[in-house]
Amino acid sequence: MFPHRRQCLFFWGLLAWAGLRSALAAEPLTLNQVIDLTIKNNPELVAARAQIQGAEGDLITARAYPNPEVQLGAGESVARDSGVLRGGLGGVDISQPIELPFVRRPRREAGEAGVEAASASYRVVSLNVLTRAKQAFYNVLRQQELLRMTEANRELLASIRDKIRLRVEVGESSRYELVKAEAELLGATKNRESAALRIIQAKAALRAVTGAALPPQVEIVGELPPSEAPAPDLDKLRDSILESHPALVQARAEVDRAKSQLELEQALRYPQPTVKAGIYSEPHLEQWRFDLIVPLPLWNQRQGPIARAAADRARADALANQQVLNLTYELDSAITAYRIASQQIETFESGLLREAESALKVAEAAYRLGERGILDYLDAQRTFQAVRVDYINALFDKNAALLEIERLRAQDFQDQPL
Repeated sequence: MFPHRRQCLFFWGLLAWAGLRSALAAEPLTLNQVIDLTIKNNPELVAARAQIQGAEGDLITARAYPNPEVQLGAGESVARDSGVLRGGLGGVDISQPIELPFVRRPRREAGEAGVEAASASYRVVSLNVLTRAKQAFYNVLRQQELLRMTEANRELLASIRDKIRLRVEVGESSRYELVKAEAELLGATKNRESAALRIIQAKAALRAVTGAALPPQVEIVGELPPSEAPAPDLDKLRDSILESHPALVQARAEVDRAKSQLELEQALRYPQPTVKAGIYSEPHLEQWRFDLIVPLPLWNQRQGPIARAAADRARADALANQQVLNLTYELDSAITAYRIASQQIETFESGLLREAESALKVAEAAYRLGERGILDYLDAQRTFQAVRVDYINALFDKNAALLEIERLRAQDFQDQPL
């Protein structure tokens, strides 16, 4: 009896777990939830936060003072001549390396610049990752909308096929019209299947950028944000970006760090002294000793490290200049894409959509009256469908351009906690 009861409990527990999993899988996912999941789970953001912690550790190391050293010694004094005392020997030495101020300062400044560069790098990664997350989210919405359109088009073509089949059976239409309608329906079915596969692909991209284990059948809900405002002024936006964009802040911090590192390597050419003090005990006396140890830079004058630091400084300057060019190009491209999409949307909304719909209605009415054949009607239906698809794509392209401009402006994520 008891084994049977355990089996029942296990069965009901399994059902409850499956129901809970189904409920979680059916819970719709909004844009804010996608952003929260991305901030929490994206590996790039996790790595960027770890990079900040590493830079802070380097700064602690740069600020630390060199440790002293203690040397202990003991031995035995053996007399070889008469009158010489024998006994134990002992000694203690304490040495302290002296880090000169002109060496310590650039080391500390290099560590501080490293922390600033790591923090700016995290901001850059945040902008890029969260923008990709938004783009992936809206791409799912785009594919879902296109799937709904293909499904509606397929249902319409199926009803047209059924009507034509009925007309063929009663002898009002030729067999060729039915073959053409079947071919159009087959194409619409393939388009519907392709649209469904593109949704799966879009959700996989969203799952990759969030870094979370989203269920395969997760439902994405949302709509495009309003974008009625005109595009910002290009010159003003360029000046703002070149002044405060995190990528440039990172590049400048890397230049400062390379500059401080070069100054440090040049300062290390000068000998760093070590102060040493000790006391020594012998059977017949005690000695106190104070030493100043100064290395002589005869063979190694740090030509290699200085040359490497100078090359790193030149490389950091070049990368900072390249970053300016990249941001300028990306801004020009985003503004151009926004204007192109806006013009396309204006063209669609100013009459192209209505004209395509009117042409479809006229072709449908003419076909019903027998003035036109099925080919004209199907061509009008295909044209109207293509215009609607292009209109939806233009809406999402405009939103993608706005997201890119938002990333370049770097305003929404300035206050994001590390």
